[in-house]
Amino acid sequence: MVLDLETTGLNPRTDKIIEIGALLVEDGAVKDTFSTLVSPGRRLLPQTTEITGITDVMLEHAPVFSEIAEKLLAFLGEYVLLGHSIISDYAFLKKALVNEQPKGFTFERNGLDTLKIARRFLPAEQKKALPALTAYFQIPHEPHRALADAQATFLLYEKLWALYEAEEPSAFAPFPLHYQIKREVPVMPKQIEQIRRLLEERGIPCDRDLSQLTKNEASRLADQIRSGVIKAPSDV
Repeated sequence: MVLDLETTGLNPRTDKIIEIGALLVEDGAVKDTFSTLVSPGRRLLPQTTEITGITDVMLEHAPVFSEIAEKLLAFLGEYVLLGHSIISDYAFLKKALVNEQPKGFTFERNGLDTLKIARRFLPAEQKKALPALTAYFQIPHEPHRALADAQATFLLYEKLWALYEAEEPSAFAPFPLHYQIKREVPVMPKQIEQIRRLLEERGIPCDRDLSQLTKNEASRLADQIRSGVIKAPSDV
């Protein structure tokens, strides 16, 4: 199973998934695909749109993660997850799934990482970002969209396998993915009301779906409003 995510940022504890792309591969051929935009419940930073090409307008009618979680889980099954820096995508995905599933749910998988394999075999001076490697191996690729990146990762893995698997088979062995996350408590109704009151008092427009926050995220947001980190447009 090849997996790629686009996210609002790089920190799985504070950032959100905005797009998921996955390929089901059997016997070296793509058998099925999974692709969806995901509403993060907040407006995107300009740099996120600049990198991914994903806009707030594109996400306006996208499902929230809870609406696609079960379908995604069924698609992923128990397959090994292949990705470029797979631990990053796994961390975002595990956090999102743990928060949506009943208490006690776990999402433990093995993985394969084209970044790790490329670092093992390619020269140090060769850049290892996915666009650099697809250019190096002349793999067609439109970067920073989830399904396109998943397709490029699959083709990159095939190239690396063909060139280096016979030399060192152990480099292509799946390994356990580790990311520790605790299930977060959903936002409390009184927190939503408190944040709405703070925003109204300070003349700050609400640019996110408050119902999608966790309890900790709501607390951080309230603190940012009180401290002036988040300001009214006229104060910026």
